[in-house]
Amino acid sequence: MNKLRLDDEVVVIAGRDRGRTGRITAFRKGGRALVSGVNMVTKHVKPDPQAMEEGGRVSKESPIHVSNLALWNPDRGESGGGDRVGIRTEDDGRKVRFFKSTGTLVPDSA
Repeated sequence: MNKLRLDDEVVVIAGRDRGRTGRITAFRKGGRALVSGVNMVTKHVKPDPQAMEEGGRVSKESPIHVSNLALWNPDRGESGGGDRVGIRTEDDGRKVRFFKSTGTLVPDSA
């Protein structure tokens, strides 16, 4: 079970985008994730007349390593809502994610 999943609300804890929040939209190999609105880079694109695409500078998201991300904990409020996540097995045998600081379960839609 992964500690971070698709559509999780995360906060960046290291790097030039520290403090920004967004949702995970995809995972890449090498332990990297695409987060909406975070780690934006400018890519220079050549025009493609056959596909009717113009050239120029395009701003797009670049993958960020998951070690630089923390799951957003709504219980901690606006002042640093990033929190570490643990995994434990419940009495009925299913594995669940929980916040390390409070011990509360991570909601499925987090």
